[in-house]
Amino acid sequence: MTVTCSAIRAQTNESLAGTAPHARLWVLLEQPGPWGRDALVESHLPSVDGHALAALAAARPVRVGLIRSVGAHPDVRGGARTLLLARTDAGASWIAARSVADVGSLHALLDVDALLNAKDAPTNLPGEQLPAPANALLVCTNAKRDQCCAVLGRPMAASMATAADARTQVWETSHTGGHRFAPTFVSLPDGYLYGGPDAESRSLDACRGRSSLPPAGQAAELAVLRRLGASAPRPLEVHREDDGRWRVTANGRHFLVAVEERPGIDRPESCGKAAVPSHTWQTAIS
Repeated sequence: MTVTCSAIRAQTNESLAGTAPHARLWVLLEQPGPWGRDALVESHLPSVDGHALAALAAARPVRVGLIRSVGAHPDVRGGARTLLLARTDAGASWIAARSVADVGSLHALLDVDALLNAKDAPTNLPGEQLPAPANALLVCTNAKRDQCCAVLGRPMAASMATAADARTQVWETSHTGGHRFAPTFVSLPDGYLYGGPDAESRSLDACRGRSSLPPAGQAAELAVLRRLGASAPRPLEVHREDDGRWRVTANGRHFLVAVEERPGIDRPESCGKAAVPSHTWQTAIS
């Protein structure tokens, strides 16, 4: 029997810190029905529209993906669907929701550079305004991308949807990266990703990092939060210094964090793939 990538990760205890994708803006479109491995162009969304949406992320800290309701996935090919947009920068995070009918023109109506610089949710977004959730939780469940995401992600999504309050939306999503950390999900608009068997706890130990930061900055923030004895992640001020260290500010206190990339063991990044070299982030706080 083949050992899954998430089981290998559990055996090796590969660190979660600094493994979140770097994305200051998340663009998420509802697309019911089945998803292929590359869901944006392998679903019942017209592939030309999927390619156009994917291009929004080119050379930018932007993540574009699909979402669908938790549970059964009716094969609905037309009609209006939800568009979620979220900026994850500390001090300027927001989430917006729209109902859009014309997906074909969506990529031309989204000014990604303006969205990356918007301190508040813009009012001139395409589509009909929907009540924005205070918190959106997006669980990776795409079986075609990796079986671990479906087998471990779907039960967690169902559990989270049952427990969610009126201000929280839970969705399945097509890809967050890091299949070996399944079940894994992203919280918006704070941008924290969580993974592993305790992901649903949203604890510091289950946190992969804040997506608005590059991986080394994520590791620096998490290291300072551990130094402070935090039980759950919260956004701190994080800036890279000229000498390569990271300055992290918490409650008026300043910490300088040296972050070094260290080689780890070889392991597969996805089920069925060959083992490849890994790395971890070693931090030193002064």
